[in-house]
Amino acid sequence: MEPVALVRRNRRSAPQTVAEFEKWLARKKTDANYEFVRGRIIKKPPMKQEELFIARFLMRAFAKTQLYQQGAELLSEGDAYVDTFRKRIPDLAIFTDEQIREAKFGKRFMPPLAIEILSDSESQNDVLEKVQDYFDAGVQLVWYIAPKQQKIYAYYSPDEIKVFKGRDLCSAAPVVPDFQFVIDDLFKA
Repeated sequence: MEPVALVRRNRRSAPQTVAEFEKWLARKKTDANYEFVRGRIIKKPPMKQEELFIARFLMRAFAKTQLYQQGAELLSEGDAYVDTFRKRIPDLAIFTDEQIREAKFGKRFMPPLAIEILSDSESQNDVLEKVQDYFDAGVQLVWYIAPKQQKIYAYYSPDEIKVFKGRDLCSAAPVVPDFQFVIDDLFKA
């Protein structure tokens, strides 16, 4: 009996960089959102309908700011590039007019303010890793909104956090000083 030669299939290796990941994603032809973190492809569920009141409230409050008047936008689920090996998709983020204009020409960037809505499936490690990624990329402020607890956890650095609840006035200063509101008003929206 002659030995059987094993044929090895030419399998594509898993993406290792954001560029490789985006090529993989283009071939996948899906509308689903995926984050990419150091070789891990993480499916990101879209914002839930029961969270839309948060997005609407924040977008309307942001529309009253000077930064909005200068062309900035508070957008949902836009790509946020950390580095060559990490890409996140915040639930909401402020993008400046300059960033929006430069994106048209392929420039990649991180927003100055990233907003996440805490989901039941996120662990504390998931939250801390995401916050660290945002600050590694130059974000100046991260809000983690916890709808069930009716709180906002404002991260000014990975190690500096302030919790806003009830009648507290939450402000996006120093990023957007006039983007502020009372926490109770957000959850009554």
